Formats: sequence, structure tokens, C-alpha cells
Amino acid sequence: MKVAVVGVTGLVGGVMLKVLEEQNFPVSELIPVASARSVGKQISYRGQSYTVVSMDDAISKRPDIAIFSAGGKTSLEHAPRFAEVGTTVVDNSSAWRMYDDKKLVVPEVNAHVLTKADKIIANPNCSTIQMVVALAPLHKKYGIKRLVISTYQAVTGTGVQAVRQMEAERNGTDVDMVYPHPIDLNCLPHGGSFGDDGYTTEEVKLVNETRKIMGAPDMRITATVVRVPVYGGHSESVNIEFERDFDLAEVFNLMENAPGITVQDDWKNNVYPMPLFSKDKDDVFVGRIRRDFSNPKSLNMWIVSDNLRKGAATNAVQIAQHLVEHKLLGQMSEIIEQ
Repeated sequence: MKVAVVGVTGLVGGVMLKVLEEQNFPVSELIPVASARSVGKQISYRGQSYTVVSMDDAISKRPDIAIFSAGGKTSLEHAPRFAEVGTTVVDNSSAWRMYDDKKLVVPEVNAHVLTKADKIIANPNCSTIQMVVALAPLHKKYGIKRLVISTYQAVTGTGVQAVRQMEAERNGTDVDMVYPHPIDLNCLPHGGSFGDDGYTTEEVKLVNETRKIMGAPDMRITATVVRVPVYGGHSESVNIEFERDFDLAEVFNLMENAPGITVQDDWKNNVYPMPLFSKDKDDVFVGRIRRDFSNPKSLNMWIVSDNLRKGAATNAVQIAQHLVEHKLLGQMSEIIEQ
């Protein structure tokens, strides 16, 4: 199987290579793709060296799957070109997420919506992915009426330039500022860009993407996104109001038996999810699960996950794995059957 990784020299692209290798994804030919300034560079995969190629060269090879993490503008321009030659694209940018004819997928939640006809599939925002993994089993059982979300998002979610800004601030050196204020020893209630209503693009993504993935267009959701001086791992405080009342023991049982979730909730021994310990792991970690005594049928929880892994690269690879396992790759389906 020919697999292209587009944006292979970026933060997420590098993690995608790592996850493909760890998951033993059936790659017979790797096609590393990046911008013109990176063409010709060498990358390593499974102990072998590969040369980064251009977009046109990659398309001419007609890969079976192309996993994109190269920004929205690049995806809008080039994902359809891959699709035209029969490639199935899994795109990590925000470009295609809210198109009615494009699926927005978190495999533990809604992989069943995928078909062989889906040639461009959207990977959700990192903060959305980890939250819906945690919420899906509860929504199925009790019906979610309203969500109040506060996120604490790592600088790696902004990109390598944000990491450099934080490191420069810690080292007392000059650097180009990505954020409008210092990030080290600080918290910025500012994720993405502000709209006319005072909400940021990251907050709007949490609302719209959650509704789409969970098939709940009328779910009431409000969010505040905060950028914190953490390298990797997004954290979320989520208050959930259900349609039906719940039993707390049953909530724990649902979470402990749901795919992709690790419950860490032993507050007597200071055990709860933290970004420091989610690093390089693929699960969504959930803790501080407790009834909200101020509002009937309501629950509080704390959700943490590695934003470069499950929040981006791992989720994209899991989508690709689902396509392979369920023979949804067009020309690949005949090969697999043989």
C-alpha cells in the first residue's frame, strides 16, 4: 500500500510517521511530502532514509492513502487533486470539517459513517477529539443536554514557532512572537483568532465539531479556550448536563469499558489525569468525575490527552486503519480480498 504523508517535516507529520510505525500500518511504499523549501530533504522511517518529494510528484504516484497535516490552504488546494486520482485523503486541518458532504470522524465515536465513496475525510480539532471520546458513551446512555467547556491547551497545538517562543522566554533570548503576549509563566485566554462576537475560532470549533461528530445539532455548548505554558497535552474541564439522571457508579463503569479511555480517578491518593503523564500515549485520560451539586442531572470531569497523538496523528492513522480493515479504499479493496 502506498501511503503519502503530506506535511511530513512538521510537528504533527513527524508524529504521524512514528504512529504509522508503532501501529505496524501496512505501508509498502512511503511517500513523504512537504513544501517546496523541504523537497529533497531526508526523513527516516523504519530505519530507512526517504527523500521528501513535491505535491505533484506525490500525486503522480497515485497513493492509496494521503494523510495531510499541512494547513488548511494546502488541503483545500491539493486534497481534491489526490482524490481525483483515487487517493483517499485523511486531512488534519480545519479546511473540510464543516462541509456537509465531508465526514468528520473520531473512530471510537462515529467510524460507522465512513463509506468507500468518502475520498476526503476530516480529522477533528485536537481538543474536540479527546472530549468526544470521553463524552460519547455518556451521551448514548443519558443524552447530553448542555456542555460548559474550559480548555487548557499546550503550545504545541499552535506549532513549532510557539514552542520556540516559550523556550526563548525561558532562556531570556529574542525570538519572533507568535502570541500577542508572553506565554511562559502566563495563561492566554486566546485560542485562534477572535470573531465579532468575542469568541475565538478554537472555541467555535469545539461547538460546531462536537455537534457534527455526535449527531446532535441542537446540543447546547459554550467554551472558553486558554493557552498554557505546557509543551504537550491538552486538558479540559467539562461540565455536562444530561437529559436523564445518572448513577455515578454506572458512569465510572461506562468510562472504564469504553474504547480509548483510561480512567484515573483516585483523588485520595492524588491520582488524576495530567498532561505530563499523557505524553506519547494514545488514550484519553479521564478523572475528577463527580456530580455537580449545583445543578440537577449534571456532572463534572477532567479530560487530558496528548494533542499531537490522539489529538492529531493517532486519530488520523486510526481512521486509515478503519478504512483498510473495512475495505473502504476503492482499488485497495480488491487487493485486500485477494
